[in-house]
Amino acid sequence: MPVPDFQSIMLPLLQFAADGKEKKFSDAIDFIAEQFKLTQEERAELLPSGNQSRFDNRVGWSRTHLKNAGLIDYVRRGVFKISKRGQDVLVQKPKAINLKFLNQFPEFVEFRKKRETSEPSPAAQIASVTPEEQMAHLAQELRTKLADELLEQIKTMNPYRFERLVLDLLLAMGYGGSREEAATVTQKSGDEGIDGLINEDRLGLDCIYVQAKRWQNSIGRPEIQSFVGALAGKHANKGIFITTSSFSSAAIEFAKSISQRVILIDGVRLADLMIQHNVAVSRAYAYEVKRIDSDYFDEV
Repeated sequence: MPVPDFQSIMLPLLQFAADGKEKKFSDAIDFIAEQFKLTQEERAELLPSGNQSRFDNRVGWSRTHLKNAGLIDYVRRGVFKISKRGQDVLVQKPKAINLKFLNQFPEFVEFRKKRETSEPSPAAQIASVTPEEQMAHLAQELRTKLADELLEQIKTMNPYRFERLVLDLLLAMGYGGSREEAATVTQKSGDEGIDGLINEDRLGLDCIYVQAKRWQNSIGRPEIQSFVGALAGKHANKGIFITTSSFSSAAIEFAKSISQRVILIDGVRLADLMIQHNVAVSRAYAYEVKRIDSDYFDEV
């Protein structure tokens, strides 16, 4: 099943603490995962930032909401227990605990007011996801918009300038050699289906041949076969075929079936790699997100 939203986790989390004993947050995560019968893959699913498990993040925000409603108390770092109010709530045997349910408690209403005044926009206030997920969603929207704009710019570039952009990207990704070395390949080879050459490592122990096509239409199998033939003519085993468009399923299957190692990079992946490695993009602004340093408050 999909990872439950943080509102669905609130009641099971409170029930986990029903016996009144101190509970470790890590144990609560395991308990709730079992309750929802989550697989290891579902538990390992990360937030878009890659910094935390989506499930752990949602359990954490469920705990935060219960705490701000006065249903649980924090004992110390990573440990909590049910409060008298929380026990009274369980006696009522609620079918669910959600934001609407918690609005009956004045402390929680005040907590929500503070949150709403600090959240970025009404569109981001989605009840089923956590603030980190909201931020990640908005960041992904901006990244997708930037990728679309990049592709539009690339499609209007001079073909030779596009080849240089591709080699700049490979250099930024850590491949060796130099732009000057790569730029002379087309002239020396008379093209032959190859646009550039770059060293796989900084010592030049192996080389990778590159072809870059600034096309509108999908790249088919014949174009990949031609590139593979050019590789064979150079006695080369490795190549990268990059396009601003896409590859047909036949082209993809052919690239997988041959003995040479040929990597296909379409327009979507090209733009993503450019953003990831800061090629033709620059940082506009950044938000710094801080959290409590719990170690600072631990008793010595």
